[in-house]
Amino acid sequence: MLKKRERLLSQNQPCSEDETMVPVLTSRKASELPVNEAACILQADLQSGLSQEEVSRRRVYHGWNEFDISEDEPLWRKYMSQFKDPLILLLLASAVISVIMHQFDDAISITVAIIIVVTVAFVQEYRSEKSLEELGKLMPPECHCIRDGHLEHLLARELVPGDTVCLSVGERVPADLRLFEASDLSIDESSLTGETHPSAKTTSPQPASSNGDLSSRSNVAFMGTLVRCGKAKGIVIGTGENSEFGEVFKMMQAEEAPKTPLQKSMDLLGKQLSLYSFGIIGVIMLVGWLQGKGILDMFTIGVSLAVAAIPEGLPIVVTVTLALGVMRMVKKRAIVKKLPIVETLGCCNVICSDKTGTLTKNEMTVTQVFTSDGLHAEVTGVGYNGVGEVLLDGEMVHGFSCPSISKVVEVGCVCNDSVIRNQNLLGRPTEGALIALAMKMGLEGVQKEYVRLEEHPFTSEQKWMSVRCVHRTQQDKTGVYFVKGAYEQVIRFCSSYNSRGSALPLNHQQRELYQQQISYMGSSGLRVLGFASGSQMGSLTFLGLVGIIDPPREGVKEAIATLINSGVAIKMITGDSQETAVSIASRLGLYSKGCQCLSGEEVDHLDLQELSDVVPRIAVFYRASPRHKLKIVKSLQNLGAVVAMTGDGVNDAVALKAADIGVAMGQTGTDVCKEAADMILVDDDFQTIMSAIEEGKGIYNNIKNFVRFQLSTSIAALTLISLATLMNFPNPLNAMQILWINIIMDGPPAQSLGVEPVDRDVIRKPPRNVKDSILTRGLLVKVLVSAFIIVCGTLFVFWRELQDNVITPRDTTMTFTCFVFFDMFNALSSRSQTRMVHEIGLCSNRPFCFAVLASIMGQLLVIYFPPLQSVFQTESLSILDLLFLLSLTSSVCVVSEVIKKLERCRGAERRPPTDCSLEV
Repeated sequence: MLKKRERLLSQNQPCSEDETMVPVLTSRKASELPVNEAACILQADLQSGLSQEEVSRRRVYHGWNEFDISEDEPLWRKYMSQFKDPLILLLLASAVISVIMHQFDDAISITVAIIIVVTVAFVQEYRSEKSLEELGKLMPPECHCIRDGHLEHLLARELVPGDTVCLSVGERVPADLRLFEASDLSIDESSLTGETHPSAKTTSPQPASSNGDLSSRSNVAFMGTLVRCGKAKGIVIGTGENSEFGEVFKMMQAEEAPKTPLQKSMDLLGKQLSLYSFGIIGVIMLVGWLQGKGILDMFTIGVSLAVAAIPEGLPIVVTVTLALGVMRMVKKRAIVKKLPIVETLGCCNVICSDKTGTLTKNEMTVTQVFTSDGLHAEVTGVGYNGVGEVLLDGEMVHGFSCPSISKVVEVGCVCNDSVIRNQNLLGRPTEGALIALAMKMGLEGVQKEYVRLEEHPFTSEQKWMSVRCVHRTQQDKTGVYFVKGAYEQVIRFCSSYNSRGSALPLNHQQRELYQQQISYMGSSGLRVLGFASGSQMGSLTFLGLVGIIDPPREGVKEAIATLINSGVAIKMITGDSQETAVSIASRLGLYSKGCQCLSGEEVDHLDLQELSDVVPRIAVFYRASPRHKLKIVKSLQNLGAVVAMTGDGVNDAVALKAADIGVAMGQTGTDVCKEAADMILVDDDFQTIMSAIEEGKGIYNNIKNFVRFQLSTSIAALTLISLATLMNFPNPLNAMQILWINIIMDGPPAQSLGVEPVDRDVIRKPPRNVKDSILTRGLLVKVLVSAFIIVCGTLFVFWRELQDNVITPRDTTMTFTCFVFFDMFNALSSRSQTRMVHEIGLCSNRPFCFAVLASIMGQLLVIYFPPLQSVFQTESLSILDLLFLLSLTSSVCVVSEVIKKLERCRGAERRPPTDCSLEV
């Protein structure tokens, strides 16, 4: 297929009827051609786009716009690679030696055990890989494309060569595009070319003489790059691996994802335990040999013990637990892009949140209009539609029946980039509210009466937007400026105000009147916009104000209260006025008597240290922009805080990267913002942050539970064999039994601890110190206590059965079953470090129940199934034996529950009174 495409490129024109359906262009060739020639070769319609039938035909040839990941290694080869583990090779050597010495039973037993151990390890690794693969599919890139004459929002993978794509600020370029429209377009190509400065783009053809590397092609937008400013349209010239980004992707595939700090610490812990285990096992083998025990027996037991005691599954289970936890977060509408963030979530003690769309619904509705000459109109109806009325003194205003109001509505409609189609908004919610207002007055068509000549787009830094337009009947004139934005910004460009159709000089008295009206609207929680128009930007005529309501999201107030009570400070950052910001914050329980607020301008005047001194007392930052966010994050980090910062705009990217947890908005967030973030809120809801923190704490607790279980089992197994050897007892467990214990320790029961449901009360617990080790003093005590009980109980059973000083299959069967039952009860008590078993519920973690049930069934088969009896050297036990073992082994769970109860009582005595202050 690639050769066929190369042939087409070299000829630069279709050669047969079949090939006319498969147009292609390289970025070099496309950049040198005029737009109309490129469109002709690609058989593209610049204005209407491709039809659905044509898209389907082209996709058959070109495939989807995505990268084919190199073929996976065959499963059989992955399985065979498990046998390369040094310990497995030693066990195989032991089996070979057994064969040479005609000990065929031992050889078969060892081989069966090896196959089981290897299979468990293979399944673990396979699950880990598949879980991590799923993470890469959580947030597929999207784009805006024109097809059949309509603008459509679709997945980037659906694009084909010849499609017409629309780009705007903050978006990721979905394929290689030959640009045919570009307005103030600047693209960040650092991911492709390494250039740190954004590249300015044009539409004119590139002379062949200056067409060198990728960075010189100024009329091509490359796949994977980011739009920093402006907007554009382009024809798709390359998709998937045929794009210039294809080579970069291949290099990215070769790079391994870095391990998380927790994974690294588990690796280190595993290596340290391996070192200690090897030392102890070496001593056991040496002492056993000196005592006259068979060298082959001691070698087999030593290697089996190494397999069981060395927690090789620790890093794998940590990865699986993290990955499965992330998949659970997806169900709660939070997409975590980087695994380390799961660990950081539990440490977060400050959340800096945007107001609009995160704390509020982002469902904008105009409720009040105030004209520059003092008229005050009420607006009814909600949603992005024309249902509702504009009422002035009880009378309905429609069309141009009241020019003062109509002029405000006209500016809001003309100075607007959004579209409402079938009650669905394509664009910004604020602009959608203004179009809905125009629809209620029957003025939505006024936008089509003007031709736009020039545009100054809205940014969160400047907080205003302007367009220069000319009426379609007066295209010989210079045009009129229409401006909307924050009142303080719009009024700077005004020298007069509209009064019943006349422009009067703007005086101090009028400014005071407008400021009072803004305070009144703001105190009601309304977002206030100012409107102006005129022939020159420096001498505009002020037209009036509009009040837009954006009600708080349901449940956010409760979520904020829960987080504050758990020790997490919440800071609201908004571009709104002080009155609006404080009104919303008060409703949400963020702002109360004694709290303070700070403006973006005041943040500018403070240096970093001064801001760090006051920031703990600040609940609200108003009239703030993205550059202020970065300074706020740095000031909080100066105090040692772990900061989560939300953002949605292009300029928020720097602050999101600087924050410990960058949180992007899934619905309103730009691709630039999502790229910089660590986590994406699919529904833009603040409650999702709380759910993510809750899940993060739960995942960390589950890993602690697993570590506790595995360490206590490892230490118990090592100690048991060590003591038996030092006391010159016969070995209480044979090699096969030790390997079976390893399967339980690394297998389903252990892994099921990683999917324990999140404790309801975990969100109410204070954030964890980021420097705390996972092996805390309390956890280590519980590990050692459990190991001590398991060793004492198992040795007691072994001593009790060994009364005749002759080791029999019954002796080892009782000891072996005792250890396995201890393991099951130990796993049960390890499900939570704080809650009692009856509080958790026996069946609340179904995978755990199934895993334990399967392990017990497996143990019973080992005891009662004749073929397995010969492998594991066991014999049948009576029902009384099993009841005795169950009553004894349950002691490890009982003691663990008593420790939890004592800790809870001691914690209640020490717990300080709840402090709801915002101190970090």
